[in-house]
Amino acid sequence: MSDREGHGGGGMGADDDLSLPKATVAKMITELLPNDVVCAKETRDLVIECCVEFIHLISSEANEICEQENKKTIAPEHIINALNRLGFTSFAPEVEGVLKDHKQQQKDREKKVSKFEQSGLTEEELLAKQEELFAASRAKYNSGQ
Repeated sequence: MSDREGHGGGGMGADDDLSLPKATVAKMITELLPNDVVCAKETRDLVIECCVEFIHLISSEANEICEQENKKTIAPEHIINALNRLGFTSFAPEVEGVLKDHKQQQKDREKKVSKFEQSGLTEEELLAKQEELFAASRAKYNSGQ
């Protein structure tokens, strides 16, 4: 597999800068462990390195699949196929579920109409209403002093 070979021990230039937020990973580890178990800093750092390596492995494999299909954009299906090709078949159903949830959230987000659109008023009418509210608020504030 082309892109991955040789990756793992030595420095890879720009890859050395890649990481995950330590606080986020620490929080995830803490939430998964029993209350009486503590995770050493070195362990957290090792988990981060493993995660970065896993992401590199999956994205490289997905890129190969993408190239074989003469595509220029890695699609979610390429990631799922990469997981399967690399032997992570047990991960695929959960990834597919997350993808399905994500697509549904995107659809729901697109359906939401902004308050501006719901109001049925023009921008000028809304601005005039806002000025009226500011004036009323100012008058109420000034009368209280």
